[in-house]
Amino acid sequence: MATDAQAAQQPRLGLTHADDAFDRIARLVRRQLHVSIATVALITPDGLVLPGALGMPEPYQTTRRIPGHRTLTHKVVESRSPIVLQDVRTDPEAAAVCALFGAGEGSVVVLPVHAADDVAVGALVAMDVAPRVWTGADLATLADLAASCSGEIRLRTERERARQAERSARREQRRSQLLLSLSEAFAGSTTAAQVERALRGVVARGMGASATYLALVDGDGRGVTFVTAVPDLAPQAAGGGGTSKPLWARTTADLPVCEVARTGTPLFFAGSAELLARYPALTGLLRYDGACSILPVHADGRVAAIVCTRWDAPRAHDADTTSLEATLMPYVAHALDRVALLEARREVATTLQEALLTAPPAVAHLDIATTYEPATRTDQVGGDWYDVVAVDDDTTLLMIGDVTGHDMQAAAHMGQLRSMLRALAWSHDETPSVLLTLLDRANHQLGPRAGATAVVVRLERLPIVGEHAHMPGTYAVTWSNAGHPPPLVLRQDGSVEVLRPRSDLLLGVVPAVERTDHATVLRPGETLLLYTDGLVEARGTMLADRIDLLARTLRRSASTATASLPAALVRALVPVAPQRDDVAVLAVRARVAAAPVLDTPPAPSSGSVPSTQAAASPSAAAPGDASSVVRAERRVADSLAELGPARRWIDDILETSGVGQRARRTAMLLSSELLTNALEHGGGPVTAMVEVDAQTSLVRVGVRDASRDRPLLRHPEPHELSGRGVQFLERLAARWGVVDHTGTEAVGRHGHDLTGKTVWFELRPGTVSGAERSV
Repeated sequence: MATDAQAAQQPRLGLTHADDAFDRIARLVRRQLHVSIATVALITPDGLVLPGALGMPEPYQTTRRIPGHRTLTHKVVESRSPIVLQDVRTDPEAAAVCALFGAGEGSVVVLPVHAADDVAVGALVAMDVAPRVWTGADLATLADLAASCSGEIRLRTERERARQAERSARREQRRSQLLLSLSEAFAGSTTAAQVERALRGVVARGMGASATYLALVDGDGRGVTFVTAVPDLAPQAAGGGGTSKPLWARTTADLPVCEVARTGTPLFFAGSAELLARYPALTGLLRYDGACSILPVHADGRVAAIVCTRWDAPRAHDADTTSLEATLMPYVAHALDRVALLEARREVATTLQEALLTAPPAVAHLDIATTYEPATRTDQVGGDWYDVVAVDDDTTLLMIGDVTGHDMQAAAHMGQLRSMLRALAWSHDETPSVLLTLLDRANHQLGPRAGATAVVVRLERLPIVGEHAHMPGTYAVTWSNAGHPPPLVLRQDGSVEVLRPRSDLLLGVVPAVERTDHATVLRPGETLLLYTDGLVEARGTMLADRIDLLARTLRRSASTATASLPAALVRALVPVAPQRDDVAVLAVRARVAAAPVLDTPPAPSSGSVPSTQAAASPSAAAPGDASSVVRAERRVADSLAELGPARRWIDDILETSGVGQRARRTAMLLSSELLTNALEHGGGPVTAMVEVDAQTSLVRVGVRDASRDRPLLRHPEPHELSGRGVQFLERLAARWGVVDHTGTEAVGRHGHDLTGKTVWFELRPGTVSGAERSV
């Protein structure tokens, strides 16, 4: 074996400079043998190192290194035999070597020293500057000292091997702990963001990294989306969005992440200077000056994700880091595969749930709004449901329930119970308690024998004439509760009543149990709220306290449009993550029926209007008798989903005020145009106002929004889908106009201290042509 190969096999003992132990042996050689030079020389791949030396000429005595591979030490190690020369001149090769150290006419003894396994790794050298006869005692002394050198080297070799084994064991233990923690962290990860957080913790502990970013490659390979909103490895321009949105970049972009996504080849940069030299687009964006690694995550034969790791300081990409990164990538791939699978299951489960929860019907004189929010646990679809059955124009049944469980079976049971209760509500004119009893029996006899809670509410519109007349729009409320959280009612005065009578036994336990009906009244403008326990349950908090919190939140939401109320309550009471249970909310508001008012509305401040429009304000027309005027106002939720309910509300007002069907159709068309324009372009708050004069048959509708931009008369091409709203106003309204609001006047119940405009129109039966308009 070559001497440099032998040296490479030995543990690194750190003998690169003077060492006290070997210097002591050199002193003993000089003292016992009275020689000029004594050294302990060890072979290295690039020459000799002298951990022990005395009498060597400079620079060797200081540097302790001798370059080259043809020395007497190399010769002894290769031959494994000592060299004993009484006069070096008898050996030209030895003479040439000794001459380098000032002993060209001297004598020399070179004895091999050994490491473990009796492998020669160097020599003990005694050299004199004059010829000399080496006695048996001299050689015996040198042999003993060479054995001491060998013993010291063996001892240090074993110590170093023990330290290496300990370091390796610790490294493997740390690595195993990191991988175990990573596996445990990934086991609970259901989103890409959670995978990134788990990865960041492991990389920070295992590799001392400052930041870790995860980027997902689109399925078609065209783009890369960063899970972290603001990584320092992608310019903001690449994402095309604000700092709160995840960044997206095309894979063709000149970015390190995009290059890895294209090529599937990992990249490593020892420092930010090296990174910026290759990707100048990152100049000014990097928050870390240190190293950076960008690694691909392969799945199904393609690059599915990229892991970017950043360090504070420059560093080499050592073997430990490379090994750990190579081990981590399959973990990340498996975690992302699991997230994708769970997301697919969640989508299927949610689709099933939403398919079972049909939209509520349109019911005259009632605003009905619902929402369903599945749990954030990926496939934990629940058994929550709601339903609305309009029996006739005056009777409506409301239902909400929750089947025990949070899985696909619970959703299936929910669908069966909901369908049975829906059929019973339609076919049996019975009280809520009877309907729940019939449902419980069917659940037991026909299946699925599921445990569930439920509330059934019957709304019956009360008469406005006769011996027991009521305010228009008042409803009798009868309900029965089978172990469900109590309904709430937001009253006219802003208070909230919790309907807390003792609930009956839940469904699926004793089908023959006696059930009870309870009664109250829902007056115009009041809101009935039904909900499932996911809205109010929270760990560590009493259910009664959470229901009281819901009541306070509902009280603060009194001015919220009915269409927005369920979602607003969910946002206020349910944490975004983790949402542990499904939530269903059903809100029903009794509309305020149109009724005569004794005072005419104050004329709004007249702003400038286009010359082709009526210059008067919407209240400028002379009304009939004040007692014949009805006026109503409604806050419209800032969503196009509210367009339909707002239109139905306007139609209710006109119908109850005696406006004919033909005029109502025209009013619905024009109102739709005003509402759509306000919701799409005007911005909230949006308010709809209706006035009807029964004497003159005058209909006036106005829509207020927060924008000062006026509607413009356009002449769109036949293929254009929008831009005809003002044309409709011009052709169909008796007159129309725009009133600007400066925020200093009060306009209706919802118009205090708000700037914007009101676009209004009037309809008079028989005056539908432009020639009859007042201009």
